[in-house]
Amino acid sequence: MRRRPKVPPPPLPQRYGIDPVRLRLPLAGPWATVRDHLVERLPKGAAVIDAMLREGAVVGVDGPVLPGAPFAPGAYVWFHRELPDEVPVPFGIDVLYRDEHLVVADKPHFLATTPRGSHVAETALARLRRDLALPELSPAHRLDRLTAGLVMFAVRPEDRGAYQSLFQDRRVRKEYEAVAPYDPDLALPQTVRSRIEKVRGVIAAREIPGEPNSESRIERAGQRGGLGRYRLTPATGRTHQLRVHMNALGVPILGDPVYPVVTDPAPDDFRRPLQLLSRVLEFTDPVTGRAHRFESARTLRAWTSYEEWSAG
Repeated sequence: MRRRPKVPPPPLPQRYGIDPVRLRLPLAGPWATVRDHLVERLPKGAAVIDAMLREGAVVGVDGPVLPGAPFAPGAYVWFHRELPDEVPVPFGIDVLYRDEHLVVADKPHFLATTPRGSHVAETALARLRRDLALPELSPAHRLDRLTAGLVMFAVRPEDRGAYQSLFQDRRVRKEYEAVAPYDPDLALPQTVRSRIEKVRGVIAAREIPGEPNSESRIERAGQRGGLGRYRLTPATGRTHQLRVHMNALGVPILGDPVYPVVTDPAPDDFRRPLQLLSRVLEFTDPVTGRAHRFESARTLRAWTSYEEWSAG
C-alpha cells in the first residue's frame, strides 16, 4: 500500500483561534502557476487572489508564494480565510474540567461547537482556544448550536481519536433535559426507534421508512400546568435526533425553530432559546482510565420561569 504523504505543520499561526486554510495542489493539471490554479479553484476571483499573492498572504512550506511561482504538483499552501461578520453570542462558556488531555465545557445556547458556515470565530472551539491558550484543542464530538450543555474537547491531537471513539462506539452515557408541552395521553417512558435522514443543504431532518438508525429513551421528569420536563437518553447520535423524536411524539421542544415548522429567526435574536440541554456525560477516560461523570450547571428557563422565557 502506498503511504499517504505526511502533512507538514502550518507555517501560519492561528487567527482568533481559527486554523489557516490548507490546500494541497493536484498531482497534475494544466496550470502554469500556483496563481492560475487558485483562481480556478477558489471562488474569490482573480483580483482577490492577485492581491493575496502580492501581500504574501498565501504561504507554502518555504515561505510566501510569489505571484509568478510555477505550479508545484502535490504541494501544500496555506492562507487565512476571510472571517464572516458574526453577531457575538452574548453568553459565556464555562469550563467544568481540564487536565492535560481533556477539557469539558458547559456551552450556552446559540454558540456553535466548531467553525461551520457563518459561525467561525464565535464558536466554542475558537473561544476556548483563545481563552485557555490551547491552540491544538480539538472537538471530541459536536453539540448542536441551539442546544446548551456539556461538550468535550481533546487537548492534544494524539488523544483526539481516543475520545472520538468513545462517542462512535457508544461508550458515553448521555442524558439530556428538555421542556415541551405536557400531553396526559402520551404514554411514557418509551423508547423511540426510527430511521432519520438528513439531506445536506436541507435544514430539517426527517423520519423515513426503513431500518431504524436512531434510538432515544424518553421519560417524563416533571409536569407543571401545560408543560412537561423530560429526560432524554439517546443511544445513537443522529443529527437533530432528540428534536425529531420529541416532535414525532407530538411534544416538540419549546423554542425549536425547525420542528414542527421551519422558521427563520434573526441572527441576533437570543430571546427564546431551544429548551434542550445536554445535562450529563458519563464515561471511563480512554487515556487515563479515570471514571468521569459531568453534569451541566445550566437550567432551562422555560421550566424555572416560563413567563420570563416566553417574554424573552
